[in-house]
Amino acid sequence: MAMAFPLFRRVALWLVPFLALAGTENALAESLAPDAPTHIHAALVPERAGQPGETITLALTMQPARDWHGYWSNPGDAGLAPTLDWTLPKGASAGAMQFPVPQTLLVAGLMNHVYAHDFAILIPFTLPRDAKPGAVLPIKAKAQWLACTSTICVPEDAVLTTTVNVGAATKPDARFADWRAALPAPLDQPAHFAATQTGYRLAIPFPAGTAITDPHVFLGTDGVIDYAAPQAFSRSGDTLIIELAKSKTPLGATPAALTGVLSLGHDAAGRDLGGISFGAQPGAVPAGGAPLAGTAKPAPFSWALLGLAILGAMAGGLVLNVMPCVFPILSLKALALARGNSHHAHLEALAYTAGVMIACLALGAVMLALRAAGGEVGWAFQLQDPGVVAVLFLLAMAITANFAGLYELPGLSMSGGAPGKGGLWGAFGTGLLAAFVATPCTGPFMAAAMGAALVLPTIAALAVFGALGFGLALPFLAIGFIPPLRRLLPRPGAWMVWFRHAMAVPMGLTVLALGWLAWRLGGTHYAAAAVALGAGVLVLLAFAGRGQHAGRAVGRWVVPGLIVLAVLAGAGAPRLASAERHDDASLIGARPFTEAALDAARAAHKPVFAYFTADWCLSCKVNEHVAIETQQTADAFRKAGVVVLVGDWTRRDPAITRFLTGAGAAGVPLYLWYPADGDAQKLPQVMTPSSLAALTTTGRRQP
Repeated sequence: MAMAFPLFRRVALWLVPFLALAGTENALAESLAPDAPTHIHAALVPERAGQPGETITLALTMQPARDWHGYWSNPGDAGLAPTLDWTLPKGASAGAMQFPVPQTLLVAGLMNHVYAHDFAILIPFTLPRDAKPGAVLPIKAKAQWLACTSTICVPEDAVLTTTVNVGAATKPDARFADWRAALPAPLDQPAHFAATQTGYRLAIPFPAGTAITDPHVFLGTDGVIDYAAPQAFSRSGDTLIIELAKSKTPLGATPAALTGVLSLGHDAAGRDLGGISFGAQPGAVPAGGAPLAGTAKPAPFSWALLGLAILGAMAGGLVLNVMPCVFPILSLKALALARGNSHHAHLEALAYTAGVMIACLALGAVMLALRAAGGEVGWAFQLQDPGVVAVLFLLAMAITANFAGLYELPGLSMSGGAPGKGGLWGAFGTGLLAAFVATPCTGPFMAAAMGAALVLPTIAALAVFGALGFGLALPFLAIGFIPPLRRLLPRPGAWMVWFRHAMAVPMGLTVLALGWLAWRLGGTHYAAAAVALGAGVLVLLAFAGRGQHAGRAVGRWVVPGLIVLAVLAGAGAPRLASAERHDDASLIGARPFTEAALDAARAAHKPVFAYFTADWCLSCKVNEHVAIETQQTADAFRKAGVVVLVGDWTRRDPAITRFLTGAGAAGVPLYLWYPADGDAQKLPQVMTPSSLAALTTTGRRQP
């Protein structure tokens, strides 16, 4: 379904990562109802007939299923407002949608503006001036919305149709009276606001004698306030004063105006008191006022859950050290430390750790910034870019050549001794490189942490990314600061040269893997260009190595030449990339994933296995070889009639990115099992050969 999440806060699923961290892995989703295609039933209803040129009212009615909810025009920290794409008769027009007063829903510190009950959005509709009396006007709209529970969000859509008769006004639909009553009443006096250091003070005319309980301001202007922060209310005569906290990630300068809805809460009997819509201009706001009791709504922030996310990210970072493109670098640096003195080890360990953590923080910050700007990106987004892959290909070739002895790189030197500035910068650069190439997959422990980072406040999210970097750097940091660990390493000797050359093998395999990825990502011409640039790098490095062996400084033209080749790889080679697909034959009969295909299979009461992978994800490929694309799984799936859907995330795919986000996943792999009639299950990221076959007999995930 073509849905667009315009901002980072439009992360639809906020609780799944925390549930996963807490160990409740089965709480991924509620299955689609077998007898209905959507969780919120939508319809388009006209109020009455209309005369040519007259404006009547249409209603978009939304009926959420039990425990599901829809969203207001500004959904808050998470969610997506309904949209309508009209197809109208010539000369007809539809106005802006008018929403009823929403409710608040606070989950995991995120404030959402929702409707957990049936509601109707009213739309002014103007008939064509030349419409003929007696005619029947067809009205059609493509509606899109987000349906959510407390644990899952599902993008939904429908093509809605209705008709409007042209002629004398008929008796209006009685339901419109209730639907209009649910709309906020327009404020008939001007409101004002003033910016403060911490947020905004809002003054709304409100009679002193009018009761108000449990009020809340729903601001229509996005990116201005912190939705989950407490809202302080006070009275100053016939003015209601509201203090609103500034957004932690403001989208711009102080707005020229503020619009929104003031919800009046409920009376003693629990009846909804409705709300007031307002538009506020900059102006004087009374200082002071008598506070309203019980109106502050502190937003609880779970430090325990943040702590679990940080621990998960740290554990995931530790696992990344065994990646074939990282382990050779780490092992050689560790052996180099074994030759140096304690002070040398401390400094290099700190420099390496700084490089790793800065790289992880930078990648996380860029991802969050791109999502805040409306980009559909997830973790490892850099490997979906042909330019980045081409540069990584050249880097891997350069490191392999260094391991093979073609030239010396200070950062990977085995010489020991005092590090000096060159050694420290080399260790720092090695950390940057190790983090950059080690983070494509969200492996064990890391998936839930990265999913949590997508919905946490910015500072907390960056803490998770920093923890990932710290976990990746931890072994090297321990070797640098714990002498007994260094003493466990083999004594230096001639064998270290052999070991260094041996480590060129896994790095060479990384080069081959990146070359294959370049072909899969951008096609034959792009891959050929990357290989040609790589050959140029090898030639330059060979000349540099000859100079080093002869005791001469590297020629002035070597470094500029390498820079030129890197620029060509990052900016030039991607121009040759094509969009050709390389779909492999599937032993288990996998078809490309779409939400429509998933919905169709679920409606037909068929079990579904949906998995999300990428060519650059090592753990994905291991699982496919070991557990997914196997004869055992194929036989079991064929016998059970399982529908298999595969989402290939090698290239950027906004639809898959949105689905991953909705499932609480920051990246791949992601494995989902939908029984024929039952709740969806999120499967572990490490599979055994019998994992999937067992699901077809038990219907449940194996421990």
